[in-house]
Amino acid sequence: MLGGGKLDHTFSVEMESKSHVKSISISDEAYDRVLFEGNLGELLEISFEEGNVLELVGVNGVLRVSVVEAQLRKALGEASQVEP
Repeated sequence: MLGGGKLDHTFSVEMESKSHVKSISISDEAYDRVLFEGNLGELLEISFEEGNVLELVGVNGVLRVSVVEAQLRKALGEASQVEP
């Protein structure tokens, strides 16, 4: 799990067409859950923008997540050391 501070980790999803959106659900339950599912399609690019926004650009849309690059690199390094 990424952590280490009280930073807000934001995200946004921008889709080229609603036809690529699988579902959007907003729950009436007590915890007000929200689920967004879609298909970015073939990935064209993965990059860091502005130093702390991981951006995945697909043919069907763009996913942006605010994350500290060093935390992500550490998590990926730890994941690569875990045996299947």
